Amino acid sequence: MKIKEMMKFAWDNYKQYALGKNELRPLTKNGHIGNMFGGLRGATVVDALDTLYIMELEEEFQEAKTWVEKSFDLNVNGEASLFEVNIRYIGGLLAAYYLTGEEVFKSKALELGEKLLPAFNTPTGIPRGVINLGSGMSWSWGWASAGSSILAEFGTLHLEFLHLSELSGNPVFAEKVLNIRKVLKRVEKPQGLYPNFLSPVTGNWVQHHVSIGGLGDSFYEYLIKSWLMSDKKDSEAKKMYDDALEAIEKHLVKKSAGGLTYIAEWRGGILDHKMGHLACFSGGMIALGAEHGGEERKQHYMDLAAEITNTCHESYARSDTKLGPEAFRFDAGTEAMATRLSERYYILRPEVVESYVYMWRLTHDVKYRQWGWEVVKALEKHCRVEAGFSGIRDVYTTVPTHDNMQQSFFLAETLKYLYLLFCEDDVLSLDDWVFNTEAHPLPVNHSNFKAKASVQ
Repeated sequence: MKIKEMMKFAWDNYKQYALGKNELRPLTKNGHIGNMFGGLRGATVVDALDTLYIMELEEEFQEAKTWVEKSFDLNVNGEASLFEVNIRYIGGLLAAYYLTGEEVFKSKALELGEKLLPAFNTPTGIPRGVINLGSGMSWSWGWASAGSSILAEFGTLHLEFLHLSELSGNPVFAEKVLNIRKVLKRVEKPQGLYPNFLSPVTGNWVQHHVSIGGLGDSFYEYLIKSWLMSDKKDSEAKKMYDDALEAIEKHLVKKSAGGLTYIAEWRGGILDHKMGHLACFSGGMIALGAEHGGEERKQHYMDLAAEITNTCHESYARSDTKLGPEAFRFDAGTEAMATRLSERYYILRPEVVESYVYMWRLTHDVKYRQWGWEVVKALEKHCRVEAGFSGIRDVYTTVPTHDNMQQSFFLAETLKYLYLLFCEDDVLSLDDWVFNTEAHPLPVNHSNFKAKASVQ
């Protein structure tokens, strides 16, 4: 299968030129460490584990597992993003454990989880965004307004932390994330919306910028997925999701002159008619959540999900490379296209394909597979280079400049979602698995669930 070959190509080149570094730089054939993971190494290894396993790339999976056993060092000093370490490393290790039952993945996940706990030592219990994994010191991102924490970051810990408590028998992880929810329920929400910046000291919003794209995105996803992961017992999460989606639909969902439905951003009541690539996960999320209303609500949300997914497809279809830009706008006669040079790049992101997967699984409309295949062809044509895959700087030129970065999420998410789009529905069935925001599958808590058994 083509997509399996792409995964093997991405992995083999990473292994050859960058094993142990965080990402491969495919043009210069070397590794990239970056400063997001606080001295942790091997982001691509941990992110790729479950994809290699699911695709039955057995030899490559063993190579990755051996690296985790022998070379993955958690005794590091440096500034780590709490959010990125959680979704990539902890999510990746947990998924690998649930798929294979191999203890090494579980023990590394728990050890790393412990190192994140000091970030929650704030007056409200809302964690700060950056933590030194060695000293336990934590602080807020310098660019986040007034020392605030970011909704998408502290709102995207819930799924993993519940599993950390379940596997360790230590309730502290679950307590930390349930407290975050308590703070969010208590704080007043402007028009029912959740702004992106919250002070970990006062527990109040720092400004009223609302986005379903970056800074906000995965908070909403984790509400509906918390409910699904709890086997639909976590009714509080479901209610928070329903209320938030209602406010989003009322205030942010718009239709362009050309008939495209999009989700605008909200800045203190003023709409910015732009949608980020990151916001394109929301078609899939809304479809996933639609399953569970009455018949009329269900149809309403499936229609909305299909419209948003279609708009995101248009952002791809209207570019010369058939890959979508980082952000696209609906103003001044432009629709679903980037107008600024700084928004024209594509860094191998998965969100549009992610929505195709949910729409395919929930409707079996064949166009979603066709759209996915367009992405496969575009990636092969414009992003495949001699030694891996690279993002491109401008999707509107067919002679693209490569950015020399094979992101770890390309292996964790983009290729996994493309693969699942063409698999039978029982491969990682949505009844048994919930995907974290890095596409790492975590088991639904059916009381009789045996994770290992359901994959075979």
